[in-house]
Amino acid sequence: MSLPGDSEDMLIDEACRELRLPAFRDRFIDLATSARREQATYKQFLLDMLQAELADRDLRRQQRLLRLARFPRPKRLEDFDFEKHPNVTPEVVADLKAPTWVREGRPLVLIGDCGTGKSHLLIGIGTAIAETGLSVRYTTTSALVNELAEADANRRLSSVIARYSKIDLLCLDEFGYLNLDRKGAKLLFQIFTEREERKATAVATNSPFTEWDKTFGDARLCAAIADRITFRCTLIQTGTESCRFQATQESLFPGQ
Repeated sequence: MSLPGDSEDMLIDEACRELRLPAFRDRFIDLATSARREQATYKQFLLDMLQAELADRDLRRQQRLLRLARFPRPKRLEDFDFEKHPNVTPEVVADLKAPTWVREGRPLVLIGDCGTGKSHLLIGIGTAIAETGLSVRYTTTSALVNELAEADANRRLSSVIARYSKIDLLCLDEFGYLNLDRKGAKLLFQIFTEREERKATAVATNSPFTEWDKTFGDARLCAAIADRITFRCTLIQTGTESCRFQATQESLFPGQ
């Protein structure tokens, strides 16, 4: 093996650029030096280079999927404080980090009052799924309905629904926060219908199932949407005590 820094390096660099092997190009000198020092075989050196390229591609894919998910802020499950959220079972959340339920098209429903960790769990679970290599998209219910209504007005509804139907996991936050008119509810219903039992949908809501009729304003439409969201779903109830409110109280009245 020739020494790093010789005239062949430029040719190797150009070949890596042409073949689109950025990790191979960036790490060739270091790995070649290490291989020479450790008297590695040619096969071992080649294997090390290929593994470096694969690891780099996997990392770049994860980063791309996380960008496409459009999470409003970074949240990870490792940072979720289960002691402050006693209603949430760590074992259930740990199972949701694996992509099995997403590939099976099963729904996830997070129900609880404001400040009980629903959005943290929703984003954290979505992040974990994106890092397994599946496509994820985060949006609020109102933003999604507005996007669908705009697409409908511009005669692009079919293409927008088709795009959402291909996403492996749709994370729908603030579900039930705002009352929808009949048109908005029907547009949202189309998303659930297209994804039913094929693609996974996770919703975070502060409204119990018994109050969903207020959101959709139509009992039959509400029942149809609830049926699609809850069939084979995993249900996590985060409780009623706001951790944000508790933190505010502790900062204002320490020791009490």
